[in-house]
Formats: sequence, C-alpha cells, structure tokens
Amino acid sequence: MIYIKDLMSGLDIFKALGSEIRIQILELLAYQGQSMNDIANKLHLSNGTITMHIRKLEECGLVEINTVSGKHGTRKMCYLNKEKLMVDLRSREQKNVYEVEIRIGHYSNYQVVPTCGLVTRDSIIGDFDDPRYFADPGRLESEMIWMAEGFLEYRIPNYLKANQSFKEIQFSAELGSEAPCFCEEYPSDIWFHINGIPIGYWTSPGDFGEVPGVLNPDWWPPHLNQYGMLKLIRINQHGSFIDGCRISEVTIDDIGLNYKSDITLRLSVSDPSENKGGLTIFGKRFGNFSQDLLVRVLYDVHGEENSSD
Repeated sequence: MIYIKDLMSGLDIFKALGSEIRIQILELLAYQGQSMNDIANKLHLSNGTITMHIRKLEECGLVEINTVSGKHGTRKMCYLNKEKLMVDLRSREQKNVYEVEIRIGHYSNYQVVPTCGLVTRDSIIGDFDDPRYFADPGRLESEMIWMAEGFLEYRIPNYLKANQSFKEIQFSAELGSEAPCFCEEYPSDIWFHINGIPIGYWTSPGDFGEVPGVLNPDWWPPHLNQYGMLKLIRINQHGSFIDGCRISEVTIDDIGLNYKSDITLRLSVSDPSENKGGLTIFGKRFGNFSQDLLVRVLYDVHGEENSSD
C-alpha cells in the first residue's frame, strides 16, 4: 500500500492519476499483468502513446515493468506495484489537538458471545469461539478481534488542563461484521457509546473475505474474514457524525466532559439492533489499513496557559 501522509509528497502520483488513459491502464492491471502490446491493443492506442503513459505511472511508483523472454522474443510486462493507495488529508499540524493510537487489544472491559476470537500477527490466542481468552494477557498484541455479540470498551486518555474544554472527539477504526467464516452481505449495526451514552451506530454491510487483506500474514486462512472498512466517527457541539453523515443529535455537551473526566469508548453489537451481525475490529498489521484505534481530541483554550497546572 502507498500511504501518502504529506499531500505535497504525493504530487507526482496525483499528476499521474489526472489522465483518463492512465486510469484505464491501472484498471487493466488490477488483477493481472499485461504486456505493452496487449494494453495498446485493448485501448486502441499506439505503442508509443502507451509507453509514454506507462513511464509516468512507473516514475511515481504505481506500476513496475519487467522484461520477460518468450518464444517470440522479449516482452515488457507491466504490473501494479501497489494495490492500495491511501491519502491522509490532514497534512498540516493543528493547534489545540492531541492524538493517541490505542492497540485494539488494550480494551478495559468486554462482553463476548461466540463466534469470537483474537489473533496476533503471528498466531491465534487460545482457541476460536472461547470467550475466556479475551482475558489472556497476550490480548494486548491482538491485530484482529471478532465477536457475534457483545462489546469492547476502551479508556481514552484525558490530557486537558483546567483552562481547556472539549470541542470535538474523533475516533477511527477498521470495522466489519462477524459471520461464521465470512459473508460479504451480512449487515450489522455497530453502536458507539461514550461514557455509557449511545451516540449512534453504523451498519456494516458485511464480513468481507473474498479478497485477502493487504496487511494479513501469509498463514491467515483465506476462508476467514480478511478486512473491514475504515470509519471516522465524530462528536462535537453540533451532533454525532460518521464519515460526515449525522448519526444522532447527541452533542459533546450532552456527555458532560471536563478536564477531570474519565472517558470510555464502547463498540457494541447487541439487542435491540435490527441487524445483529457481529463485530470485527482490525489492528495496524491486519486488514487493509495500517492503524489501530485512532483517537483525536480537539479542545478550546480559555485565558492564559498556566504552566503550574
């Protein structure tokens, strides 16, 4: 996966993608390599034109070219260099914000109903479908956790001082449903709670497994769930949102937070949800996105900073 953290560093890639022909070339290479001649024939363009476009894609790292020998001489074969492209639009440092990344196995409370399990990068923790292993100390190294029903609860650090107040809390994670093995169409209402107050839910469309997760280790079986969807949840003075869409009228003022508050975040699947299709959460070394549970707190400052606080 190509991960662009700084927008300016991705300028060459953005320029390369600003061509319909180059987009068509990438679509042709999505599942298998193609020779230069094959690409030219399929797009009804000259070899010289294709060579120019391929060179642009190669220079920015999206495509690689290998020369192979065959019965009819040598051919230049083109392949995707990376299958995923992720762009972080937050390229500039913000004031009055702090960010923490919480390992998905670092939950402070849980309740689990099978099917369920935990895996690290290297192995399964205990046995599948045995909730006892959710108390195993090795859970801190978990890279994927799943359950048919229940919840995971995380403690969010509160670093505010006495002259600061909460403006917005954001959290993002790679999430999906949980079906036996996997099922692409398996909806599940995943609820989000802050300090016990439900702020809304997101309906995961399925438990995805037809394509291997980009970050998954080679030993992970192909018949089990592979990846999720990266979701961003925000709560501020205007309400609660997921990926920019309002999920409830609950505001950050309704939570009643101050600089002394404990903060808990709960992800749950339980009654009375209409779609009770389980929960899977992915860490930074499983699935498609290299992150754990990412939390960002935006705050206001009132008066002068007091270094003695």
